Amino acid sequence: MNPEMIKKIDNVLDRVKDPESGLSVLHLGLVKRVRFSETQKKLFVFTDFQSHMPDCRACVFIAKLVGETILGRLAVEFSREFPDLETEFV
Repeated sequence: MNPEMIKKIDNVLDRVKDPESGLSVLHLGLVKRVRFSETQKKLFVFTDFQSHMPDCRACVFIAKLVGETILGRLAVEFSREFPDLETEFV
């Protein structure tokens, strides 16, 4: 990836915030890696929400909803920043 693309990805990860803490996805480390396939015109976004799951069973449900919200916001922001690319979450 070129430096401009890396900067745009970092900007997306910094803009998307955890709704509970207000911290950015970049700060929380929820996205582990982003790969770009030029032939497929696709970004592969590798996430890790599992390691952030609480032990409380009731809290897990809430954490999953928060995770889905974050993924939705990431999808919107990636499509805004990279309108010609598809984004797939892995």
